[in-house]
Amino acid sequence: MTHVEFLHGAPDRLQAAAQWLQQAWARRQSVLVYVPDAEAAARLDRVLWTQPQLSFLPHCRADAPLAAETPILLTDQLDAPPQESCLLNLSNELPPTFSRFEQLVEIVSIEDIDRLPARERFKFYRERGYPVESRDISGGLS
Repeated sequence: MTHVEFLHGAPDRLQAAAQWLQQAWARRQSVLVYVPDAEAAARLDRVLWTQPQLSFLPHCRADAPLAAETPILLTDQLDAPPQESCLLNLSNELPPTFSRFEQLVEIVSIEDIDRLPARERFKFYRERGYPVESRDISGGLS
């Protein structure tokens, strides 16, 4: 069964996602990032290329030629995911086929546009018996 983790209270959702991905990369964890909004995907791509300074996180689009060799993949579709271990949801919707993943991470900002739909997703997961953890990251990820 998919383990769901909500990281809430982020001042900036994409910055928090980049920080979380840095930690995942340090653990050598493969992550599929579901980001269906093209503008958000482009912004996250830029952040992953420039932060931390003097470094970058190995990432690409899931349909790129090097996707099979890249640990962090950005995608706007979950029809045929290249891996099923960890999904980072940067959508305000329930990610399609999320239950095929071992782990689902939801990063939620302090903005109502993120918080309100996240509450509904949290309720959906909990009511269906998924193990759900919640952690406040307003003070940063640790």
